[in-house]
Amino acid sequence: MSIPAVDDATLVRLLTGWLPEQRWFAGKGQELSGVRIARRVTLLDHPEVLIEHLLVDVRVDGRPQRYQVPLATALTLPDDRRAFPLTAEGESPVVYDGLRDPRGTESLVTHLAAQDEVEGLRFRMIPGAPAPAPTWGRLLGGEQSNSSLVFGDDLMVKVFRLVQPGQNPDVELHAALAGRDCPAVASLRGWIELDGPDNGDGDEGDGPTTLAMAQEFVAGAADGWAMATASVRDLFAEADLLAEEVGTDFADESRRLGAAVAQVHDDLAAATGITTRDGRQIVASMRARLDAAVAEVPELAGFADAARAVFDEVAGSGPVPVHRVHGDLHLGQTLRAPDRWIIIDFEGEPAAPLAERRVPDSPARDVAGILRSLDYAAQHTLVGVTDRQLRFRAREWRDRNIDAFCTGYAEVSDADPRETGALLRAYTLDKALYEVVYESRNRPGWVAVPMGAVERILTAG
Repeated sequence: MSIPAVDDATLVRLLTGWLPEQRWFAGKGQELSGVRIARRVTLLDHPEVLIEHLLVDVRVDGRPQRYQVPLATALTLPDDRRAFPLTAEGESPVVYDGLRDPRGTESLVTHLAAQDEVEGLRFRMIPGAPAPAPTWGRLLGGEQSNSSLVFGDDLMVKVFRLVQPGQNPDVELHAALAGRDCPAVASLRGWIELDGPDNGDGDEGDGPTTLAMAQEFVAGAADGWAMATASVRDLFAEADLLAEEVGTDFADESRRLGAAVAQVHDDLAAATGITTRDGRQIVASMRARLDAAVAEVPELAGFADAARAVFDEVAGSGPVPVHRVHGDLHLGQTLRAPDRWIIIDFEGEPAAPLAERRVPDSPARDVAGILRSLDYAAQHTLVGVTDRQLRFRAREWRDRNIDAFCTGYAEVSDADPRETGALLRAYTLDKALYEVVYESRNRPGWVAVPMGAVERILTAG
């Protein structure tokens, strides 16, 4: 006997309370209204569990958002203690996160291997890619905006939670880099898409909508942020040693990472083409973000005129070479495999419109993201710490690794980031202003890190 499906009205009620509690929900702290199930498809009808795929439309502070929500319905919860049930304790049947049910994850990869089509959901594999074996997937932790499952020791399926009509840049750019045999990315294996142009709510989408991406999983790879912060901690523990004398000195890795980012940029330029954008167009959004940041964080007002002067310098510089870039690069988007650095998550800023994420940009945006991330790695543990020696050592580590990253970048690329002047300064300032707003909303205790960066960037010129 099959597990009966919960009716739509009950699911809407459950989702209204459940969605805001999920890490990947993009409307934290905002009013959620207008919850509606746009699509509901059965992926697995098993005697012990019903696995359904839902697209859920909501309004967050009056703005529409769409989420992908695989759900499981069973008589009892699975062994996973973090099943994230929608139903209250003691209720039966129980409804919970479908990506935390082993049979649900197995059904996902089984459909992918067979390249099935299920009521508009299309499962696609790259020609020649090894078909995955039917097995349970384990959900990775730590992600903010998506949910990734690992199958076996060589396949990862990333499920995009916040969905926008059209092809996700993560799939698009991985496919472009695959055509260049770029060594600094994991191989694309396939994807899941929703047939277009009607993407479930009557809106005309830009072709099929990407729902998930399957790619090579690099077992044993280390997270770039974790490696960098471990190096900083080891430096602080060695009171009498310089950064270069500590066994976990990160500078050589920063240089190799710079080379990997430059390789990605060169391959993206070759695959997607180079064009130009006027400097005034590039800084228009930076100016808008500055005004919004000052309105939200009044402490920035004293820096506003100097910041505008930095943006004015880029506006008067004329055409700027641009091509497709990562768009949201930081150390957390890098992995150190045994033989190379790998850049991941090419979807750009998930909350930004898809069309905006596809706009060609200067590679200086990605470089600025890494430079700010290196500064964060050095400074974040010193929030509230007044020890001048520790603060000196943090600056030494930061400057040493920034220089090493730029050196590695210049070894592969024709451009040395240290020679891009006002352009890199503007992108780095724009990123630091974004961080000030983010920290003021989420971690007020950390806001001193980006505020210090804003001051340093503006006084350095």
